Amino acid sequence: MSRHLGVNVDHVATLRQARRARYPDPLAAALVAERAGADQITIHLRSDRRHIQDGDVARIAASVQTFLNVECATTDEMLAIVLAHRPGRVTLVPERPGEVTTEGGLDVVGGREAIAAFTAAAVAGGVKISLFVDPDLAQVEASVIAGVDMVELNTAAWSEHGGRKELDRLERATARARSLGLGVAAGHGLTLHNLRPLVEAVPDIEEYNIGHALMGDALFLGLETAVARYKALLA
Repeated sequence: MSRHLGVNVDHVATLRQARRARYPDPLAAALVAERAGADQITIHLRSDRRHIQDGDVARIAASVQTFLNVECATTDEMLAIVLAHRPGRVTLVPERPGEVTTEGGLDVVGGREAIAAFTAAAVAGGVKISLFVDPDLAQVEASVIAGVDMVELNTAAWSEHGGRKELDRLERATARARSLGLGVAAGHGLTLHNLRPLVEAVPDIEEYNIGHALMGDALFLGLETAVARYKALLA
């Protein structure tokens, strides 16, 4: 299976926003990542705009040569932005004010109506939809919503705790999603150390979105080298 690497450039914007400066530019990072072999660029436009800004979405959407995946919450504000810029894919994620990072997967079971409405409008505008969910069978099964063609499995528990139990959860969720006709991506907390065991244990995951660790590695290795190392682990 060909596995795709999505490079999340949010933390380049985090560094920029720390000084409210014009640099470093997440668009510049996206273009370097593409040149190094990234299959797609991922950005998260948060409601609090703590890193990626509206202007970044416009510039990155207009410039990437691969594929743009925009993570966002299921809100009318985000829907309007998505329809204005039409990225290749939108991954719907939960948001809580004040959280340091995304704390868990979408509650698709409890929020199907709002998710379905957002999805219908986005798909009508030519945008593909993925749902970021915990590796829970009930959430995966609830993700069978008209217009949703992929789930991204939350790998936080695997990344934080490791263990066969978490790999088994991810394997079962992947198998169930694929049996329902959904593509499977994974992301959250993945590093050079915990990625290979996951790839080997769950070979049917087709896409990995990695940001924080990859950008941390880039500080010491350079961004092109860091991207190449993650790509090599997926090969």
